[in-house]
Amino acid sequence: MVSVDSSFQSAEDTTSESVPLPVKIVVAGGYAVGKTTFVGSISEIDPLTTEAALTTVSADVDNEGDAASTKKSTTVAMDFGRVGLGDELVLYLFGTPGQDRFRFMWDELTRGAIGAVVILDTRRFEDSFGAVEYFEQAQVPFVVAINAFHGDLHHSIEEVREGLDLPDDVPIVSTDARDRDSTKVTLLELVEHALVRAQF
Repeated sequence: MVSVDSSFQSAEDTTSESVPLPVKIVVAGGYAVGKTTFVGSISEIDPLTTEAALTTVSADVDNEGDAASTKKSTTVAMDFGRVGLGDELVLYLFGTPGQDRFRFMWDELTRGAIGAVVILDTRRFEDSFGAVEYFEQAQVPFVVAINAFHGDLHHSIEEVREGLDLPDDVPIVSTDARDRDSTKVTLLELVEHALVRAQF
């Protein structure tokens, strides 16, 4: 028979435990840059995705060029994942849809976020302009994460900074959206950047 003392914690014991601070982060970028993959690679829960099949009906609306040739589905609302960083922080990740016609949803997804990860595919450099401009205007701290598809970087970090006209205090990192350790480093970079920005 299990004793009551070993089965239940007292209210005092429960309240003495530290509760992780919830932190909201947005994962944004252009179409097919790896946002859903990024969230899925790090999430400790089965990520919530809102993928819908691409059809010919949207071909004239979603003109995504070469990116559409290998992609069979797309995010139409958001991706959601959760990951704990030690005992102090729990990150809630909200991935944005990539198409311009869903850009109206970004305001709600960004509300309350401490910062954003803007994922960049250097093969389609111009697709990141809209996301960078959005977070600059919203005054939301962000980092640019160059997604190294197959380990290839088509532009150096210095070229990316110059091409996006980013100030020196905006971090640019190389990442692999498929790799948990790589995405974790990117998220830590964002958290640190947001904390620094909060002091000013």
